[in-house]
Amino acid sequence: MNKIKDSLNWTLAIAVITLVLAAIFSIISTAILSGVTWGVGMFIVLVIVLVGIFFDTIGVAATAAEESPFHAMAAERVPGAKEAVLITRNADRFANFCNDVIGDIAGIISGTAAAFVVIQLAQQLGHGEASTYQFWISVIFTSIVASLTVGGKSLGKTIALHYSTPIIFQVGRLFYLIEVKLKITILKNGKDRDKKKKKAIRK
Repeated sequence: MNKIKDSLNWTLAIAVITLVLAAIFSIISTAILSGVTWGVGMFIVLVIVLVGIFFDTIGVAATAAEESPFHAMAAERVPGAKEAVLITRNADRFANFCNDVIGDIAGIISGTAAAFVVIQLAQQLGHGEASTYQFWISVIFTSIVASLTVGGKSLGKTIALHYSTPIIFQVGRLFYLIEVKLKITILKNGKDRDKKKKKAIRK
């Protein structure tokens, strides 16, 4: 029953986070694209695609990584090792956030941004919005974005499966720096939560 409750809480939280992040990314991308040429717009679309590929790779690496190498590092007090353990221990939720939230948002926004760039390019070429030129530009550009996304994620998955340990260790080091420098805790230890629950029950 507790697992179902935790799952429902996580689903609700991730849905709200997705809603907020999608709105923020959409507003930012629209604001940036509205004041640039189609060439710069194409570069921005490429950056959005790369962001999606990057997070997809990290998500896959989290599910493929094993805890044991990080436990050995944590025993030697290597910075980032403890965070890497928490990532692998919460691989399902971490991958859900990276792949489904950031990855899918990047995919949706890159498609919307690509359509915006196509309209800009067609207008700069001096053709109407319903012109044959815009149709073929749209087909070609959308196909390129789709092929880069799928091909990039395929390559990212291969890299993630072969280098899961160093990838997650670097992410752990990043989380460690954020916690030390900015005093922001990204991942909480499940054991600490369990101890707090037990104390609350005893009281």
